Amino acid sequence: MLRLVCAAMLGWIVAQPAGAATVIVHPGQDLQAAVAAAAAGDVIEVERGLYRANLLIDKPLTLRGLNRPTLSGGLSGDTIRVTAPDVVIEGLIVRDSGSSLQDQNAGIYLYPGAHRAVVQNCDLTYNLFGLWIEKVNDVRIEGNLITGKRDFNSAKRGNGIQLYNTQRAQILHNNVSFVRDALYVDVSHHAVFRGNKLHHSRYGTHYMTSYYNVWENNETYYNRGGLALMEVRDQVVRGNRAWGNSDHGIMLRSVQDSVVENNVVAGNNRGFFIYDVEYAELKNNLVVDNVVGVHLSAGSTRNVVEGNDFIGNREQVRYVGARDERWGVESGNHWANYLGWDRDGNGVGDVPYEANDMVDRLSWRYPSMKLLLASPAVQALRLVGQQFPILRVPSVVDPKPRMVPTHQNWSEWRGKHFPGQ
Repeated sequence: MLRLVCAAMLGWIVAQPAGAATVIVHPGQDLQAAVAAAAAGDVIEVERGLYRANLLIDKPLTLRGLNRPTLSGGLSGDTIRVTAPDVVIEGLIVRDSGSSLQDQNAGIYLYPGAHRAVVQNCDLTYNLFGLWIEKVNDVRIEGNLITGKRDFNSAKRGNGIQLYNTQRAQILHNNVSFVRDALYVDVSHHAVFRGNKLHHSRYGTHYMTSYYNVWENNETYYNRGGLALMEVRDQVVRGNRAWGNSDHGIMLRSVQDSVVENNVVAGNNRGFFIYDVEYAELKNNLVVDNVVGVHLSAGSTRNVVEGNDFIGNREQVRYVGARDERWGVESGNHWANYLGWDRDGNGVGDVPYEANDMVDRLSWRYPSMKLLLASPAVQALRLVGQQFPILRVPSVVDPKPRMVPTHQNWSEWRGKHFPGQ
């Protein structure tokens, strides 16, 4: 009875089917008061308009925008703070959080315990952090457009979506840009990241100490780095497109027991940066038109590298190691600069492919030497290195180089470079 009286005093329309009320909030009314008066399980529908609010949601309910109303935090604190489980936020424009990195100001801050929260079909704009999600399990973040404080320097911005110490998150079909890192994932396990577009940020994804996650069908472009996986294991990285990033497309650093397959890595400074990676499978990836196709270092070994296409990279592989690293032992990879032959016509080269030689090593140590790479003297040095094993340097060796690429549409990915490069 008290709820109905409070609602009538504020002019809300209240219905109560099956024990849950639907409350409509009109422009000019107090949104926080509506939340305070609601009971667990109620639906609060917000009509189109501008609402100044630092909204606290401390009970399970649905907050739904009608025709995309705007909630502004007034450039102070969090625009929406959620401390209860089973909260749904949808169809809103959420903007104007504060700017304190210390306080982690966010458009929507999901506090510890806000389990099973859903944030969908919202625009989160001009917030320091778009979504901060901390110690929350089973969240679903879907179909949101997230942009940061574009007039701030990158280091002073927050991240688009920040996950810390979460389980089973679903991050689906979001478009995130102009933040520090589009996705920052730390100590978060059994999550699915699918169908997101991450661009115009420092990292498309900055991803640390997180296990058993699926990264699938995402697009990362025009960042400094596309996808950075660090200190992780048991990942599936499948069907993604990392292109036009000014440093790396996909970084694998201290990664174990993971599958990286069917990705397109194009037009980056370094396509793959692989550092201290063991027991991983890299299969059927297209690595095209990067300055360096793969930068391989720091004991990355005991990996299965099969069925990949390396096409149009200025350097296919940059590898410095103490012994040969054998790729393509079972079925081989395609190398566009392979100079061997296939006399029996079985589609596999008759001589192994070697990615690097003595001249490559010298050019990495003395970059100015690249001016002479086409000279007769340097070509003679390459020939001498091939003929005299004592001068040979360890390299990535593919004993079964494929003569024809698997990805017939590889040319569509040429020229997709970072602006200005």
